[in-house]
Amino acid sequence: MADTINNSGDVKLNDTLIRLIGIPFFGITIPNVSGLFGNLKVTDPAYWAGYVYFVMLAALIWEGNRYLLFRTRKRFTWFDKPIEKLILLLLNNVFYTSPLTVAWLCLWYRLAGFEKVSWDVIQIVVLINVICVLFVTHVYETVFMVKEQQGEQLKNAELSRAKAEAELAALKNQIDPHFMFNSLNSLSYLISQDQQKASLFTENLAEVYRYILSQKDQTLVLLEDELEFTHKYTELLHLRFGKALHFKRHFNGALEKSYLIPPTSVFVALENAVKHNEISELHPLQVDIDLKEDHLIISNKIREKRNLQHSSRIGLRNLDERFRLVTGKNILSGKNEDNFFKVQLPLIPLKS
Repeated sequence: MADTINNSGDVKLNDTLIRLIGIPFFGITIPNVSGLFGNLKVTDPAYWAGYVYFVMLAALIWEGNRYLLFRTRKRFTWFDKPIEKLILLLLNNVFYTSPLTVAWLCLWYRLAGFEKVSWDVIQIVVLINVICVLFVTHVYETVFMVKEQQGEQLKNAELSRAKAEAELAALKNQIDPHFMFNSLNSLSYLISQDQQKASLFTENLAEVYRYILSQKDQTLVLLEDELEFTHKYTELLHLRFGKALHFKRHFNGALEKSYLIPPTSVFVALENAVKHNEISELHPLQVDIDLKEDHLIISNKIREKRNLQHSSRIGLRNLDERFRLVTGKNILSGKNEDNFFKVQLPLIPLKS
């Protein structure tokens, strides 16, 4: 049986083919196995008329029970009222199929010219018809339940995806306030110290922010593009900190084209290092970027700012949530025994 599921979740069966096959099958088979033709021979016109007659009976039984089944489904389900549904199905099948069969067969014996009605045969046919109806009804109900379960699973999957997309969008949107806050602080400092650098900083800031906006709807980007953006961001930081801040990469450029990564994720890791560590000519900060075992590793020697307030680490928490939603993996971050803070970002290898 083909089927569709409409927007309300109701299953619509396309059972035309099975009805075209099943109705003639029962209409031809049951009279032959039950002896309804009696002593009629194939040369008798009534013999061939009987096939048409019994196919009509099969059609009435099938279509009538199908109608009753569909009406019952609207009133009861197997989940909320299983006992009531079972009783109603049995009543519909037995008290529709049995009287119709008896009346139809009594008329058959009269039209075919038999001397008397064979009640033994009628009882057999009624029993066969009821059993067949119960079997077909069971098939319908099984198909309905399977398709409803698939529809529910599909709906749950769509809801989960929509929720994940909403969570991801919310996490992406939280990047912008942090970035703008830090950048405006740097710009304010440069304006008071060096207006030429402040002008250059503003131009580079626009380029960086353009990248953030352009990647807002992207789930993954090439590591090459992400590092190119990161380079523009580090240029902003160099305008602010000069030689007091160093970025060192420990892998060759060819690997950049082999991986995907959530956009602006390296930026968040670098921003975290700049935010929490003292950066001065007396105490310069070096940030190392390496690629090992499908992970991008950003590390730095810890030199906490003296006036640093307690950190909520919301940036890394959001970054971890983004990676979990997009890649199914979590980032690793923390301090090691050498007093280095490391952020390990899992990468997605491109299929060759």
